[in-house]
Amino acid sequence: MAEGGGAKADEMEFTECWKTTWRTPYAVKLALSAGIGGLLFGYDTGVISGALLYIRQDFNEVDRKTWLQETIVSMAVAGAIFGAGFGGWINDRFGRRISILVADIFFFVGSMVMAVSVAPWMIILGRIFVGLGVGMASMTVPLYISEASPARIRGALVSTNGLLITTGQFLAYVVNLAFTRTPGTWHWMLGVAGLPALVQFMLMLTLPESPRWLYRQNKVEEAKAILKRIYSADEVNEEINTLRISVETEKAVEQEIGDSMKQKLKGAFGNVVVRRGLYAGVIVQVAQQFSGINTVMYYSPMIVQFAGFASNKTAMTLSLVTSGLNALGSVVSMFFVDRTGRRKMMLISMAGIIVCLLGLSAVFWQASLHAPKIDPSESTKFVANATCPSYTSAANPASWNCMSCLKAECGFCANKANHLSPGACLAATTELKDGCQGEIVLGSRGLGGGIAAMSNWISNLIVSETFLTLTKAIGSAGTFLLFAGFCTTGFICIYTFVPETKGLPFEEVEKMLETGYRPKEFRRKSRGSPTPA
Repeated sequence: MAEGGGAKADEMEFTECWKTTWRTPYAVKLALSAGIGGLLFGYDTGVISGALLYIRQDFNEVDRKTWLQETIVSMAVAGAIFGAGFGGWINDRFGRRISILVADIFFFVGSMVMAVSVAPWMIILGRIFVGLGVGMASMTVPLYISEASPARIRGALVSTNGLLITTGQFLAYVVNLAFTRTPGTWHWMLGVAGLPALVQFMLMLTLPESPRWLYRQNKVEEAKAILKRIYSADEVNEEINTLRISVETEKAVEQEIGDSMKQKLKGAFGNVVVRRGLYAGVIVQVAQQFSGINTVMYYSPMIVQFAGFASNKTAMTLSLVTSGLNALGSVVSMFFVDRTGRRKMMLISMAGIIVCLLGLSAVFWQASLHAPKIDPSESTKFVANATCPSYTSAANPASWNCMSCLKAECGFCANKANHLSPGACLAATTELKDGCQGEIVLGSRGLGGGIAAMSNWISNLIVSETFLTLTKAIGSAGTFLLFAGFCTTGFICIYTFVPETKGLPFEEVEKMLETGYRPKEFRRKSRGSPTPA
């Protein structure tokens, strides 16, 4: 039985999965019950994008301070870093099922704390709690699904977890949109995640532990009893024998390396195959995060508002399209990854991201050039001294436009007669926001897998914690151009160091890593022998 969540699916597996749903529904029940953790993962990482718009309206200090907005967003990522490490220890010590139950507790407590928050620090605390749940779920859910699934459909069920994550993000945008007119807005948006966490907790109380973990703990009879419910009668003995050989081999390797973390790290980096595989994994994870994809998921409505769409509801509606395409992309990758190859899919994706980021950079640059100008007389329609102090004290206020106003952390109020005509640059106070004719656009499975996942979360934290600061420092156009540069570097690294593993058994992958991977363009041609394919 394969370790961890690294299994991938092909079309035959999805067909077999559909058949198995009717033959042995128990296995699918285990997978989908655990998969609620993936749904929560997606929801809690996506919901803050819309909630933040209304949090800023309720707390002036959040609206004024970019670093506080970034902290509210990124604290879930910071919690996930510790949750992933903590979850790994619980997985090994107490089992996958207990780890999922603990994650549900973090999800539920965090959601409730945010739902009743009366100050920004409470929201941050709640985000840390849900982050711990996200980190644990990211480690445990695919592991549990993989170890509790029949081998013939394991890849399909593990891939379903990825789909549930993107579905959770899409659902977050739908829920955000649903609560835009409800009193309490962001309280409901953030608190509703407690419901699926409670449902999963109750389900997991009735479900068994991973048979692989039980077998490792010498609870052989319990493991056999679960396998009999997952496999047909003629498959059970073969699977038990496969499991026995796999666990014995794994224990032998662990005994050879040692039990302490220091010994495991030394053993991993001392093995050329593991080291090269780890480099490839880290490159992929870091390149993914520095593409800026999660800034789109975390800040999508704000990015839309940067482009000039003022209404919160409009911004979230347009962001729903982005989230929907993200979920659709997960479905497409599930069906094409084994046909096209992982490396080729990654390169195609990175190329597409680079093109889109360059397009975004060009759009925001053009927007800055053609943004509506500031008309000082527009601010006279409001209370006295309504004009932004930075505008009135500027050396050349005639050069100011909407973008200049937003960069100065003031509020731009569009001209009521024509939104493209010069508008007012107002001090960003609650009274002036309410009095504006329009809405103000505000500026503002093993050790290797664990290390790769950690690099993912750390990169995610860096990007989410600096995105708004970057947009203020170098503008939206410059920020997306910077991400395009990161993506170009990532494309080159993936092309150079990440091998294709499509259709290769583990033994062949190990052999390729042992000799060292190079793209065919960089391979030296040996005398008297053809260049290897």
